[in-house]
Amino acid sequence: KPLSFFSGFGPFRQYLVNSSWEAVKELYKRGLGENIDLRIMQLPVVYEKAKEQVCKIWTTLQPLLTVHVGLASSATALIILEQCGKNKGYQERDACGFHPEGACCVLDGPEKIESTINMKTLWKNISVEGIDIILSRDAGRYICDYTYYTSLYYGNGRAAFIHVPPLSESVTAEFLGKALQTIILTMLEQCGEQRK
Repeated sequence: KPLSFFSGFGPFRQYLVNSSWEAVKELYKRGLGENIDLRIMQLPVVYEKAKEQVCKIWTTLQPLLTVHVGLASSATALIILEQCGKNKGYQERDACGFHPEGACCVLDGPEKIESTINMKTLWKNISVEGIDIILSRDAGRYICDYTYYTSLYYGNGRAAFIHVPPLSESVTAEFLGKALQTIILTMLEQCGEQRK
């Protein structure tokens, strides 16, 4: 059965608990039905290490789809569907104090790579009660964007990125896990249609 791979991120800055990883763990508990083999991994907020892990996912497991989930600290009650990853402009230092050589992901890679998932179609077809979902074409030039671009590059576009808000009283890990489940099931339907 097809494999889907999910990643969330570890702690960084003031976020000792990263909502993205909590949401992914909840999704794992819920599953995506019997037809999907679901695997999860926590990525460190470190450019090089995140990149190594993502390369490993694609070279060894070759999943049907890889979905990365990240924390958008600016969003209070928003889930953000990211359409593309950008190659350059990574000046901000990671949890180990580094930023990538040349401030870019892949030295001769294209400027940006679009996901094969049409986020606009996805966005039109889903609603999650209690939270707004928006579209974005800019994942923020930090580890999230960097990971997304790397995954799109090695996965030939078969990757998706979802930004989730920090945990709060109204936005619990359970809530986010359930929201992710709704979104991903619709995403997998889109993958199925593309394969026909």
